[in-house]
Formats: sequence, C-alpha cells, structure tokens
Amino acid sequence: MKWVTREKARVDRIACPWAIRKFIDRDAEFLYVPKDKVMELAAKENGIPFDTRGAELDHYEEDGKAFVTFDAVIRKYRLRDPALLELAKIVRVADGGYGDAPEAAGLEAAATGFQRIAKDDIENQRLQFPLYDALYAYCRWKVEQGGQPGPAARAR
Repeated sequence: MKWVTREKARVDRIACPWAIRKFIDRDAEFLYVPKDKVMELAAKENGIPFDTRGAELDHYEEDGKAFVTFDAVIRKYRLRDPALLELAKIVRVADGGYGDAPEAAGLEAAATGFQRIAKDDIENQRLQFPLYDALYAYCRWKVEQGGQPGPAARAR
C-alpha cells in the first residue's frame, strides 16, 4: 500500500511510517510530497494520506485532549501494545507539545538533526527508524519496570 504525507518530515511523519511498517504494513511505500499535493496524489495512487489537513489520519482532539497522527494510527488500527502506547506519549509531546514526557525533547532534537542531514525524506526515514526501534525498546523496558523513568530521570 502507498501512504502519502507532507514532505520535510521530522517527528510525526517519521514515527507514523515506522509504526506502519512495524505493526500494520511491512511492505508500505511512503511518498513525501508538497502539502498541497497530498490528498490529490493519495487519490491518484489509491494511497492513504496521513498527517495532513483533511486526512482521516491526522491530529485530532478527544475529550478536551489533543493528539497527533501517531495516535490516530494507533487508534484506527487498534494497536494495543503497551510499549507502543508509551512511545505515543513521547511522540505526542515531541510533535505537538501535548502532555508530559521528558524524553520528548531528545526525540525532537534528534528528529530535527536527522532532517537537516538527510538528503531527502526517504533517507531521513531510513536514518530515523533505528532511533524509533531504540525508543520502542526503551519503552518496553519502561513498561516492564512499572512505568518508571530511565536512570537519568531517576538521578535528578
């Protein structure tokens, strides 16, 4: 399946492809295009638009709380992995500033750095996927520890 989103990805538009490949569609193909072309190209390619105005998979509000596209993907595909839900908290803060997750500042900084060194969005995605693998492993560890923060946070 083709998935279409806006170019110049940083947090949410890399986190979503990572989750899609890992939990939903291992053969997913991602197209990064100018924001005014996302819906048009998705229709033309019979793809799924995400993280763009008018797409089903986009930022949303529910019960007075704001969520990012990563949350929309989790909700639509009914993903229930506790570590993934923990990772969603980090992505939500790093991308939208919604909530509290001390790890989010590092994710936002790394995502910005990767965006700046990558020649295009596909390379950016390739470079960042191992970061999300590592964050997911951290979240699995955190869940196993009963939700306790990592050693650096406990040292404060």
